[in-house]
Amino acid sequence: MSAIEAHGLRKVFGEIVAVDKVSFAVEEGEVFGFLGPNGAGKTTTINMLTTLIRPTAGSARVWGYDIVDEPEKVREVIGLAPQELTVDDELTGYENMMLHAALYHVPKEEARVRVKEILELMELERFANKKVESYSGGMKKRLEIGCSLIHEPKILFLDEPTLGLDVQTRAAIWNYIRTLVRERGVTIFMTTHYMDEADNLCDRVAIIDYGRIKAIDTPSRLKSSIGGDLIELEVSEINGLVIGERLRALPGVVDVVLDSERAVVKAVRGEEVLPAVISALIRDGVSVRRVEMKKPSLEEVFLSLTGRRLRDENGVKEEITRRNIAIRRARS
Repeated sequence: MSAIEAHGLRKVFGEIVAVDKVSFAVEEGEVFGFLGPNGAGKTTTINMLTTLIRPTAGSARVWGYDIVDEPEKVREVIGLAPQELTVDDELTGYENMMLHAALYHVPKEEARVRVKEILELMELERFANKKVESYSGGMKKRLEIGCSLIHEPKILFLDEPTLGLDVQTRAAIWNYIRTLVRERGVTIFMTTHYMDEADNLCDRVAIIDYGRIKAIDTPSRLKSSIGGDLIELEVSEINGLVIGERLRALPGVVDVVLDSERAVVKAVRGEEVLPAVISALIRDGVSVRRVEMKKPSLEEVFLSLTGRRLRDENGVKEEITRRNIAIRRARS
């Protein structure tokens, strides 16, 4: 039995198709990442799997329980740390956790033991009796994750767990996630649009865009599917059409992506192709300011699958805003 099984999940808000026939399986003990930009359908998928909203079509089982027919059973075996913080600023960290324990009917004496363990795990024991309003953003996020663990869930859903946090705090939360999997055997389903997060944490990732899954595999296999090395050059202003044709004609060059001051060359053996690329640019009067050669990343995987960069959100900002307004209207 898989920890999560989804078959043709679909969610429509008015005229907006937020999730479109999504299917996947998550194995027990796996860290599974849902990777995509804002508005791709990540949170809507989590909300269906955690029984917060009903799917328009399709089905899913979480730990063997149907999300529509057995929502109470699903909620017993899952923990959820949503994007928006739900901890109460007026309560202390300890009081927040005891409140969550009561909501999950954890016996009081047992809850006290678990709260102590989780506060230590999240490195919040020194702040247990301080009001949450005095916590930093990273501390609140760690407390949120801690509250979702109080009833010892089989599956933990993390919706953008490090969104807006500094690099140091993000790294700390990564360590907590690894500890949960290694020491407690928790299955993790997490959404993110941080490529390094998905690459470092996830056993497998699903890339989702505009409500549809584009690919599912391990990060290493997805990156290998791109093929070749990437040569990224920062250059002076160039005539993209002419330079593009000349670079593509070089032996070993697979593809070229250009903008006004940047060239990205995909090559079979980058170290052999690089001198020829630089020579071609210099012959055409193009100054090369910086050169970097690297292996394909999940960013390049996303670009190859969708035709745009994950963080290039300006081009879809109006679309995301329109979708969000339509969804809010459909919910009201």
